[in-house]
Amino acid sequence: MSSSTELKTSETITDFLAWVDSFLNFEKLPQKNIFWLNMMQFLCERLGNPQNEIKCYHVAGSKGKGSVCAMISSILTAHGERVGVYASPHIEDFRERIRLNDKFFTDEVYEKAAKELYEKFNSIKDELPKERVVTWFELVTVYAFLCMKAARVDEAVYEVGLGGRLDATNIVNPQICIINTIELEHTEFLGDTLEKIAAEKGGIIKNGIPVLCASQVDEVKAVFKKIAKEKNAPIVFADEILDSVETSYCNDDSSKANSANSDKLMSVEIKSKLFSRPLKYKTKMYGEFQARNAFLAAAAVKMIHPEISEETIEKGLSKVTLPARFEIVERGTDCGGASSTNEIVIDGAHTVKSITLTMQTFEQFYKGRKANLLFACAADKDVEHIAKCFSGRFDKVVLTRPGLTKSCNADKMEKAFADALINFEYNEDFENAIKGIIAESKKEDAFLLITGSFYLASEVKKVLSEN
Repeated sequence: MSSSTELKTSETITDFLAWVDSFLNFEKLPQKNIFWLNMMQFLCERLGNPQNEIKCYHVAGSKGKGSVCAMISSILTAHGERVGVYASPHIEDFRERIRLNDKFFTDEVYEKAAKELYEKFNSIKDELPKERVVTWFELVTVYAFLCMKAARVDEAVYEVGLGGRLDATNIVNPQICIINTIELEHTEFLGDTLEKIAAEKGGIIKNGIPVLCASQVDEVKAVFKKIAKEKNAPIVFADEILDSVETSYCNDDSSKANSANSDKLMSVEIKSKLFSRPLKYKTKMYGEFQARNAFLAAAAVKMIHPEISEETIEKGLSKVTLPARFEIVERGTDCGGASSTNEIVIDGAHTVKSITLTMQTFEQFYKGRKANLLFACAADKDVEHIAKCFSGRFDKVVLTRPGLTKSCNADKMEKAFADALINFEYNEDFENAIKGIIAESKKEDAFLLITGSFYLASEVKKVLSEN
């Protein structure tokens, strides 16, 4: 970014990000007491409140937010709309955070929004609220609003970054608020009980705006109902309108490749009184939990657009893909053309529940087969309980850091795996650890699961792309 307050549109998104990176980034350096909405309100007001120009969906929850956002977007795209998505984190390219369904916007869109934000910010920086500094995520969120406006999308889907009540996205005026399942996570910032975390997540509930929630435990449901009542917001829970979800696996007959697991499809059938008939589709978003995410997305869209047909919903759901969601990124064949067992599965799961679900899917695909594990997680994760999910399953376990972006408590991680009676190696050099376990797994013809962090997933993708 040039030192001049005038940003030329010929400068790339890389230049813009270099400027944005000079601001406090919670993802890289978590801090308490930095969340408030005053800065977002100030910035957006000075920019003409771009967040109010696009009809939108607002999605919160402890897990599955990104999947639900992608599914909503894909359904609306199948309906013929141009749909913008704002979600985090990115795996390989920053533009994954701010995109047109599953594609990037044109460079013109990114550059126009960058120019507008940069020039406006520099013209008002002396007037900014003084209570604390502006953060990276606030600027990126405002940038997302400006990109949606510049691209003239029909609708947008916004994923909450952290919590909800004081998240930078919580100045939107959505058509519907969606809250996925709640877990104990980010307790240092959101509270140490499910009720406290639910109060933060439920902070996205707006006056009179409908709320759709995934099935929740009773104490969480009570918190959401209380907030919705106070806000006069109609609220529905998935278990009240979902009759059944059934999943099974089959081979992708359209593929010319062999019948390796990466060519498997999950068949899904969803029954609900919201739909005129059962939804039936096939997907590579594996796991029953993804089918339940799909129901949440389909229900949200149907509540806002009752005219959208079941066929359109099925078409949209069948096309969804996301990186690092049980993503099988490498597969080989033996000399006879049959499947080789050197598949690599990358999954960004980082909570006890999501790791449990990942392991369930892993066993459905690879039960009884030789497998290795590469694991890393951020310092704030519940690794004491996560480690137990892997007990007795893997032939070799390697622990490392989740890249350089996130802080990592190696001692805590090592103790957790030792307490779970899991033999492991620790390698501080994450790039060396990635290359080593991939090479060893190929040599041994073993499956490889890489999980624990989206940031680790990002580093793995870098290594694979280099090779």
